Amino acid sequence: MDFINSIPTHMDFEGQARAEKLSRIIITLFGAVGLIWGYIIQQFSQTVYILGAGFVLAALLTIPPWPMYRRKPLNWQKARPIGEHSPSGSKKGKKK
Repeated sequence: MDFINSIPTHMDFEGQARAEKLSRIIITLFGAVGLIWGYIIQQFSQTVYILGAGFVLAALLTIPPWPMYRRKPLNWQKARPIGEHSPSGSKKGKKK
């Protein structure tokens, strides 16, 4: 169970943008090649197969949180203790 919990499951914002751009490029490229190849051999099914292969490749490269998508993690602020005042000095939710 410790091994499963040690697997990273997050992606940073720049990694998400990189993954989305890569998936769009792969699917567009495979779609264009599939369309051209399907037209040359007059088989629409070949177009669909090539596009499907591009989708599978894009999914394998972009869905898992590979280390290339986790290079710039966000540094979160530490949580404030319960009951601490807000920065302006007034407590939220209390009426006078």
